[in-house]
Amino acid sequence: CFVCGNSGASISCQWPGCDRSFHLPCAVEGECITQYLPLFRGFCGEHSPRQAVEAVAEDNTTCLICLDPVGDGKSYSTMVCPVCKHAWFHRGCIQGLAVYNGITRFQCPLCRNKDLFCLEMLTMGIRVPGRLPLWDMQVLAEMSTRHIRCNARECLCPGGREQVQAQGPWQLLLCRSCAAQGTHRGCSSLRNRRASWECDGC
Repeated sequence: CFVCGNSGASISCQWPGCDRSFHLPCAVEGECITQYLPLFRGFCGEHSPRQAVEAVAEDNTTCLICLDPVGDGKSYSTMVCPVCKHAWFHRGCIQGLAVYNGITRFQCPLCRNKDLFCLEMLTMGIRVPGRLPLWDMQVLAEMSTRHIRCNARECLCPGGREQVQAQGPWQLLLCRSCAAQGTHRGCSSLRNRRASWECDGC
């Protein structure tokens, strides 16, 4: 690895004639870029692609994500939106935003451009996961979790409120209106013939 000097460097610079290699964890220290696009190319710090957009950071320009100063211009650690040319951010900050947002919601924090911005970030070595945003995944997980607790005022089940059987007195019925409350048949004196139940709130 041309950065740390140890063996096992598995990423080779794709620039013609360059024989440098590096470890993925050493990429940031060596200002290397690994592109998460088809071909999945890597470049050493000397041959890494640079942003072509012409933009100059004004005095006291801050990162739109962490609000710390970005310095006086584009560098390996400082990037700018290629569309609006006013959104500046640190490489580490935009990488964190990409991981959080996923490919479906990743966009410029200022102008909200998605397509050109995402392509530029991928070219510049920002990894954008091909999934829903983390907050959407959390909501979906919560929505797909079925209520499995008896909410009767007094639960009579010997195994407790979370014990559920397929049928009989400890079968759990969910409220037919909200499905957010449940009761064991035996706790609400519901006969086996009764197919539905509604909670007090509904």
